[in-house]
Amino acid sequence: MNSSKTKPLYLSHAGPKLLDMPLLNKSSAFSEKERIAFNLEGLLPPQYESIEQQLERVYQQYKQCHSDIERHIFLRDIQDNNETLFFRLIADHIEEMMPIIYTPTVGEACERFSDIYRSARGLFIAHHQKDRIDTIIRNATKRNVKVIVVTDGERILGLGDQGVGGMGIPIGKLSLYTVCGGISPAYTLPIVLDVGTNNPALLNDPMYMGCRHPRITGQQYNDFLDAFMRAVSARWPDALIQFEDFAQANATPLLQRYRDRYCCFNDDIQGTAAVAAATMLAACKAKHADITQQKTVIAGGGSAGCGIAQQWVKCLVATGMSESDARASIYVVDKQGLITRDTPGLTDFQQRVAQDLSLLPGWEHAHAPGLLDIIELIKPGILLGVSGCAGLFDRAVITAMHAHCQRPVILPLSNPVRCAETTPEQVLQYTNGEAIVATGSPFNDVVLNGKAIAVSQCNNSYIFPGIGLAVVSCGAARITDGMLMAASFALADASPLANCGEGPLLPVLGEIKALSEQIALAVAKVAVAEGVAPMRSENELLACIQAAQWQAEYREYERIAS
Repeated sequence: MNSSKTKPLYLSHAGPKLLDMPLLNKSSAFSEKERIAFNLEGLLPPQYESIEQQLERVYQQYKQCHSDIERHIFLRDIQDNNETLFFRLIADHIEEMMPIIYTPTVGEACERFSDIYRSARGLFIAHHQKDRIDTIIRNATKRNVKVIVVTDGERILGLGDQGVGGMGIPIGKLSLYTVCGGISPAYTLPIVLDVGTNNPALLNDPMYMGCRHPRITGQQYNDFLDAFMRAVSARWPDALIQFEDFAQANATPLLQRYRDRYCCFNDDIQGTAAVAAATMLAACKAKHADITQQKTVIAGGGSAGCGIAQQWVKCLVATGMSESDARASIYVVDKQGLITRDTPGLTDFQQRVAQDLSLLPGWEHAHAPGLLDIIELIKPGILLGVSGCAGLFDRAVITAMHAHCQRPVILPLSNPVRCAETTPEQVLQYTNGEAIVATGSPFNDVVLNGKAIAVSQCNNSYIFPGIGLAVVSCGAARITDGMLMAASFALADASPLANCGEGPLLPVLGEIKALSEQIALAVAKVAVAEGVAPMRSENELLACIQAAQWQAEYREYERIAS
């Protein structure tokens, strides 16, 4: 780990200004020596406390909150006051608090952003400020930014257009970069690009804090994004830029336009695909199934579903399958049915996963088969949902999966919970506990026939913190398909169920920081091999990764003249 944490930190800030800086504030943990040196005497209660004493107090306060949104607001207040305390608290209670600081609670926080707003965090860049982006970026309080999460708020989780309320997502995502990947909060920056909103409820809400006009589209939108990317890259040329919750119509084109010019990736497309592929790899290993013999149905033909299909093709090819055979084994279904070459209005990314209807065995109709039809026709071993359609995987669908496969893999990945295709309890009940299930939203363990069955959350937080840690530590200039593939295989290799025959399909959240280090090493090795990062040995890469990780511990401060 980074030994610099044992060295004093030399500061010129003092008095109330120091207490107002969340990255540096220690509150009651300032020592007597520090209080004298930094003009803090009388500004704090006289008791000198350890971080452990502070943690006990704030956790008791947290337990007094009556709802998840109250808990979210409480934790965000701590974050805006004392980031070290915040991240130590989350790390100590990660399984309890991750659903509060991120999905599913962050969805409600985004919907209510303008109602619960309390203090500034991150950057808000509006379209009418296009010619001043360079100036706005220089206003950021952080100077050495290494990871940026940016959204335009148009497709927040399964909730749609939330305008500037989408800021909750970059804030939450970057919190996970720190708590799961060890990236210092001093290196992270959340950004919202305000191009307006098409949500009438927001436009008519007198409390709404964003721009009150319909969304900018077309060339104006593209020019704004280009200006933003140029400005950010000029200010922080080594920063990783993560696109988050952009609408389907923009997500893939933006990724294609920028991925070979900047160090960037789209978590909804690439992160979701990487963690879904890892989960399918782990599930097949757990049931001792050859992945090249599995047929897969993906419910949801948007950028996430098609991205998963593309990543799964790469996994199958990596294990020896031809690309044509790999593509023929994956069936993507949307609300019109199976996506085929004859489906009208296909996007570019949908065309890559379209099947030839004439080659579908046993189907003699002109129209495309629906979800249940395709399951009964091809008898898949894997069913994955990113449709956002609650209840889509009903009893008929689940029993059809189980009818031809003793241990079907069923993955309802849509979130938040109210958008999930099914619940793990229903999956296990309808398959007599034989299915392998993971979900996109957090669910409690399922008790079936007196036995508790762990339900893993197939969450992108297993993947993106490790990717970010790899980029920050090894200096990768791009995010390649090979790096994402390495992340998938590294996560699959860590599956308790696959490795031990019992336990959860994916590692428990309490192990996620160590897991992120393993993923970072796998990703960094590929980055070096592919020439997008400086040449280093495996031992050198590991040393860089360990040195890059920040610990939520207080440093000693010494004052210097301003």
